[in-house]
Amino acid sequence: MSDQNVHNAGFTSSGIRGGSLASSMMSQEARASGGGVHSGGPTSTLQEMGARGSTHSSGFTSSGISGGSLASHMMSQEARSHGGGTPRGGTTSTVQSI
Repeated sequence: MSDQNVHNAGFTSSGIRGGSLASSMMSQEARASGGGVHSGGPTSTLQEMGARGSTHSSGFTSSGISGGSLASHMMSQEARSHGGGTPRGGTTSTVQSI
């Protein structure tokens, strides 16, 4: 995943850019969870990367998730909490797609 993709989606060092994919994701996630965005969810994970200005070493790559990385750990945790699979629209799949 490139830093530019995260920035282009609206996750920036100064926060989520209004009218962006990021703001749409944040709005949808907040509505689905009753008004808030959960720590560790897709929006907060991507915003953390955008605020740092770097996605390097996260393990989300154009050829898939790197073994032994933060991304593989996230995918494993998410799969365990969903009975063995990572759900479409979940943190791992959303971050990997961007």
